[in-house]
Amino acid sequence: MRKRDESDLFEQGVTLFNAGQFFECHEVWESLWKRASGADRLFYQGLIQAAVAILHAERGNLRGAASTYAKARAKLELSGEYMGIEVGSLRDALEEFFAQALAANGELPRRPKIRRGE
Repeated sequence: MRKRDESDLFEQGVTLFNAGQFFECHEVWESLWKRASGADRLFYQGLIQAAVAILHAERGNLRGAASTYAKARAKLELSGEYMGIEVGSLRDALEEFFAQALAANGELPRRPKIRRGE
């Protein structure tokens, strides 16, 4: 796959994530994850797991959400930007979402968004 195609797919996944289409972004990013290696592979996996964790929360599977979020959080322990994503901002948004979602046991808070670096 060409770099431009990879970049387009990555951006498509970000757009889907920010639109709340978590299953769809998972599918897009999975195609990239399967071809990636090293730090990129772990980063894709963390993004995929974050999307799946939110999907679990939306479907009422709070146990699955908490477990999958813990896996995502471990893979997103990066500082600064990675692939143009403000990782710290995403981590904070995910932490806030899951803290509220797991405590509320019902109505979900505002979904996290991926922010681009400056």
